[in-house]
Amino acid sequence: RLVSKDGRCNIEFGNVEQSRFVFLIDIWTTILDLRWRYKMTIFISAFLGSWFLFGLLWYVVAYIHKDLPEFSPSINHTPCVENINGLTSAFLFSLETQVTIGYGFRCVTEQCATAIFLLIFQSILGVIINSFMCGAILAKISRSKNRAKTITFSKNAVISKRGGKLCLLIRVANLRKSLLIGSHIYGKLLKTTITPEGETIILDQVNIEFVVDAGNENLFFISPLTIYHIIDKNSPFFHMAAETILQQDFELVVFLDGTVEATSATCQVRTSYIPEEVLWGYRFAPIVSKTKEGKYRVDFQNFSK
Repeated sequence: RLVSKDGRCNIEFGNVEQSRFVFLIDIWTTILDLRWRYKMTIFISAFLGSWFLFGLLWYVVAYIHKDLPEFSPSINHTPCVENINGLTSAFLFSLETQVTIGYGFRCVTEQCATAIFLLIFQSILGVIINSFMCGAILAKISRSKNRAKTITFSKNAVISKRGGKLCLLIRVANLRKSLLIGSHIYGKLLKTTITPEGETIILDQVNIEFVVDAGNENLFFISPLTIYHIIDKNSPFFHMAAETILQQDFELVVFLDGTVEATSATCQVRTSYIPEEVLWGYRFAPIVSKTKEGKYRVDFQNFSK
């Protein structure tokens, strides 16, 4: 199948002529798309690398100005940075500067303009690195596709009569009490077709319209919904039958788009059904009931039954 049950796309790109450097141009999206292990490696490396690099620069400043103990500075000698005795102390001063800890033991004096410029430059660069990396971590955590994991579809689709019409029905549920605003449901039927000119089109897409009793947009998606597609003369399922559907070669991909109420970010949920997952002549078991206390109860044990 092209789309797995949890919405991941089963596709790979080959012989892409564009250089991989084009992904560095859109560095923000590239960072967000990385797996967590690579993202955390970049996160740690960015901070450790900048601390060590500026630690070397602070050591060079102290070395050129002859502030280190091996130069035996005089009692009246004023160093560029107080109490830098080697590479380790230079690294510690770099860390204190960039993360604005400031223990007070090491500090820049008025003796060197180079040290003052380096202090300003590291402070500005440290803010940029901190903003970018922390923003990337926050954006990764709050990505809307994580919200999509709390939207679930039934394992199977069914074909039965609804309102006197033959329909293909699918059940979808929102596992959170917060709503998806402006939800819209639609589908694509993927199949291989041959044009009158003899051209074979793999993954040819046919639009499938899904509706619920109140329409397919701006759904009140607080409880599980049963969406359905009416099988009429305009439907690609019109020429299929219970005896022949298993011999068909198609994949029905269902999409649900909506806006997350808490963050106003848009998200999309996807799933797919192949002929073996479309059951002809079945109905879904009821799952919504009313308790004695007057509350509505959803029994997810029967969600896909």
